[in-house]
Amino acid sequence: MRYSPISRFKGTLLGAFLGESLASGGEKQFQSYPDLGRMAVLSTQSLIALGRLDLDDWISRQQQESLHLAATDDISIKIIISTLPVALFFHENPIKLRQNLLHMLKIWEDDPVVRDGILAVGYAISLALTEKLDPLTLIPQTISFLGETPTSIPKNLLKVQNLLEQGAGLSRAQAEFAREEKLSNTIATAFYCFLSTLEDFRLAVLRATHNGNSKVEDATPLSSQATGAITGALSGAYNGTGGIPVNWQVLLLQSNSPVWGLTSFSQMLKLTDAFVAVWSGVYDVAPNPRELTKEGCEVALLSVYAAPRVIRSR
Repeated sequence: MRYSPISRFKGTLLGAFLGESLASGGEKQFQSYPDLGRMAVLSTQSLIALGRLDLDDWISRQQQESLHLAATDDISIKIIISTLPVALFFHENPIKLRQNLLHMLKIWEDDPVVRDGILAVGYAISLALTEKLDPLTLIPQTISFLGETPTSIPKNLLKVQNLLEQGAGLSRAQAEFAREEKLSNTIATAFYCFLSTLEDFRLAVLRATHNGNSKVEDATPLSSQATGAITGALSGAYNGTGGIPVNWQVLLLQSNSPVWGLTSFSQMLKLTDAFVAVWSGVYDVAPNPRELTKEGCEVALLSVYAAPRVIRSR
C-alpha cells in the first residue's frame, strides 16, 4: 500500500480545510469559514458515536448547532463537503458507498446536480483510498458510476478529459467553465486542478484558489472556497498527509486556531484519529474495563482491533 488509510483519511479532511481556507487567506494565512466545514465535522462526530450513518442523529446535531438545512445555492457546496466523511467511511464498498451517499440526500430536495456532485467526488475519493485511481480512466469510470443523468456534470467531466489530453493550461480550463450552473462547473474545475497536478497537492490547491487570475477574482467567495475544498479533498485522498507541505501543517499546529467550528487544529486531528479508529474496528476498553476483568484480577487497558468486515457493525 502506497499510503496508510489514516494518512489518506487525514489527507482528505485536512485537504478540504486547506483548500477552502487558502481561497481567502492566502498561502501564509489560513482563514477558515466554520459554517462551510461544520456540517462535515458533525457528520464525522455522528459516525464516530454510532458507527453507522443515522440521518436522524445527524439532523439533530445540525439543529443543535442552528445550521440551516434549506436547499439553497449556498447549501449545495456545504452538502458536498459534509458528505466527505461518509465517502471515507464506506469507501471500500462501491454499492454501500452509493447507497449511503444517496441516503444523505433525503435531508434536502433531491437536486440532480447536487446528487451527481456528491457521487462524483465520493467515487473519486473511494478509488484513491483503494489505490485504484488511474488518471487515464478516472473520468470515464466516474461517468459510468453516475449512470444516466440529465445534468451537465458528465459532459463537463468529458471536457476536462479533453483539456487534459490537449495539455490545456489553467486559464483555458477556467474560461471553459466560467459559465452558468456554478456547482457543475466548480466540480469540473476541481477535477481539472486535481488531475493536471496529480502528484503535487500544493500546486493543485494553489491553482484551484489562485487569486491572481481574473476568472477567480470574478467568482464568488463561496465558489472559490468550494473549488479549493473539493480539489484539496481529492488531492489529499490521493497523496495523503505526506503530500501536504510540512510548513503548512506546522503553521496550523503553531497557530492552533479554530477549525470548522472546533476549538483548535489539534482537536481536528484527534477527531480524525477517532474517526479512523471507528472505521477500522478499534474497540477501546478504557470506558468499560470491567467487561474484560475477572474478580480479583487486574488487566492492562488495551485496544482491540477487528479485521475489515469481521466485527464491524456496518
